[in-house]
Amino acid sequence: MSAPRRAGSPRHAGRAMLGATAYAVTIFLLLPTLVIAPMSVGPERYLRFPPNGFSLRWYAEYFADSDWVNATLFSLEAGVIATLAATVIGTMLALALVRGRLPGKGLIELLVIGPVIVPHIALAVAMFLVFEQLRLTGTLLGFAMAHTILALPFVVFTVLAALYRFDADLERAAVSCGASPLRTFRHVTLPLIAPGVVSAALFAFIISFDEAVVSFFISNLDRKTLPRKMFEDIDYNISPTLAAVATMLTLLTVAALVGSHLVRSRLDARTRSAEP
Repeated sequence: MSAPRRAGSPRHAGRAMLGATAYAVTIFLLLPTLVIAPMSVGPERYLRFPPNGFSLRWYAEYFADSDWVNATLFSLEAGVIATLAATVIGTMLALALVRGRLPGKGLIELLVIGPVIVPHIALAVAMFLVFEQLRLTGTLLGFAMAHTILALPFVVFTVLAALYRFDADLERAAVSCGASPLRTFRHVTLPLIAPGVVSAALFAFIISFDEAVVSFFISNLDRKTLPRKMFEDIDYNISPTLAAVATMLTLLTVAALVGSHLVRSRLDARTRSAEP
């Protein structure tokens, strides 16, 4: 029988130091957000921390400015389309990589991870040259295609992780009982990997909505995403409206993460209750 650990043991001290380091890094990463949020409610026409008062004026100006609203709606449209496309294509590709017998599987995985390895500035230039020839610059279709390419690696490898944790014998059992491959996927595979698919979709949407480098190259004066509009505001007119937009984006991201966690928890509970 092992002796109980003492509070002052080296292992206990190491865990305490690791926990303190994790909290310190988390606080360091959150500091910009903690600074930008108060700056968005200041009454001055310039960025100031700490603010001298409290005002929601800059949030009202954001909603009253058609340029900001149009850029936000355009980002949402491109993000939703890119999320749907990347999730569907990425899930099918991940399933093919795990369950299929594809020739050149390693090459396919290398091509999939390419948008993560290749610098975004290089991808941006390449997409601009191609999209300009196809007249896709500044179009919703062009943005959706570009963002789908950028989000695809995150979807594929997130779903791959879910598939590797999934017991393939359940699929074989369904097939042996006469279920078609499509029915097996719909009623067996997809419900069990649903938490991973939800996480992949969330990654795809955040990547699309936050993308700035590629969007800067393939946008035009009329059709631009919210990150492109924010960069323009930094160059020509730094105002607290920019801080208000950054704060709302942060809140949107937090809400998406919380919603994804709740959905995943519910799906995990349903999956565990369905297991024999």
